[in-house]
Amino acid sequence: MKLILQQKQTMNLVMTTELRQAIELLQYSTYDLLQYIREQEEENPFIELIEKDNDNFTMNYSGRKSYNRSSDSEEVDPLDFVSNDDEDIYDYILGQLNWLKIDEEEKVLIEYLILNLNENGYLEMTNEEIKAELNIDDKTLERMITILQSFEPVGIGGRDLAECLLIQAKHYYPDNESVHQIIEDHLEDLANRKWEHICKSLNISLKGVKQDYKLIQTLDPKPVTIVSNERVDYLNPDIIVDFDEKTENFQVYLNDDYIPNVRFNKDYLEGVDQTNKEVAKYVNEHYKRYQWLINSIEQRRNTILKIMKVLITEQMEFFQSGLKALKPLTLKDVANKIEMHESTVSRATANKVVQTPHGAYELRKLFSTRLKQKSGENTSQTTVKMMLKNIIDEEDKYKPLSDQKIADLLKEEKGIKISRRTVAKYRNELNIPSSTRRRKIKV
Repeated sequence: MKLILQQKQTMNLVMTTELRQAIELLQYSTYDLLQYIREQEEENPFIELIEKDNDNFTMNYSGRKSYNRSSDSEEVDPLDFVSNDDEDIYDYILGQLNWLKIDEEEKVLIEYLILNLNENGYLEMTNEEIKAELNIDDKTLERMITILQSFEPVGIGGRDLAECLLIQAKHYYPDNESVHQIIEDHLEDLANRKWEHICKSLNISLKGVKQDYKLIQTLDPKPVTIVSNERVDYLNPDIIVDFDEKTENFQVYLNDDYIPNVRFNKDYLEGVDQTNKEVAKYVNEHYKRYQWLINSIEQRRNTILKIMKVLITEQMEFFQSGLKALKPLTLKDVANKIEMHESTVSRATANKVVQTPHGAYELRKLFSTRLKQKSGENTSQTTVKMMLKNIIDEEDKYKPLSDQKIADLLKEEKGIKISRRTVAKYRNELNIPSSTRRRKIKV
């Protein structure tokens, strides 16, 4: 074997720190961009931020609506922003009283119990406290609690964690006695993974205990949150789309009035001795960072506006009529229109909310893959989801439709062919329970 030393010229794409930061900046929301700019001001003495006087701007958004979402939501669904009249959880539980064939006096007693559920849906009052407050005997109390614990969500009315889980276990796994016994007598052992002790006490195999453990993990320790402690984020949309009645065209703006102007701090530069090589190097590096920040902000702005102009053209009917008119459109379609890479469009549309005449939506939701209709035309996933939701809204609540039946209806009535599994996927994405969980019981 002979070793040879030779030169070879190759071309490699090297991602510089500046390029990597520019890509990161592209996917920031407007609020995240503000935080990043302020961080750069702290790190770079040559960056000076000048707050804008919003009163002098042509576009004044102070009168616009605010939109909110729960902070634990990783992804915003467009249907979340459509106005609705969701009932309070108290109303939901109390409403179930109307289906019971009991006298008004008993309804009043159960209503008292409902209003005394804690934030997790537990009834923490002792029997003595309830009997003294309502002036009832043990038999009546037992009947009222039994009725309460039959309500949905399954598990409400339990006196503690064990009883809450036991109610659910008897509902979902009525024939699994070992699960019931573990919850009643060995919940602490289960939490501490004392498998052998449980096996010995209940005379069941280790495999059986682990199977029961998996079933118990499917139960909800907090079946309902009556008083929500979660933080609510009020969203300022990143992008505004308005209809201009004078020109009869849609106008797009970036909602960045609160982003300060970034300027180079010349006053700081005057006190610096640039004859010193180290100082001159320091000044040069930080000036380049300033220039990069300015250029990256402008590039981000131009990219978003280019994308929005394409969206307004391609999704004109959506901006006119709302979600029902959303057409199939992919990131690649837009990338081709603006002659950019698909990954650039993907980053620029991430973490952005757009306000339209019909509500606020996550920008990514304006992109949807194509589904073929029987007629040969294309429709979007979002449109199909809305069709699915409408079908479920109009179904017989005492005989809810299965996923397969919904798939059949979409094919027969809308000419859209999707599988039962796809229906289940869309249903879960819309937070709609299965047909079994949707079924109402006639009393």
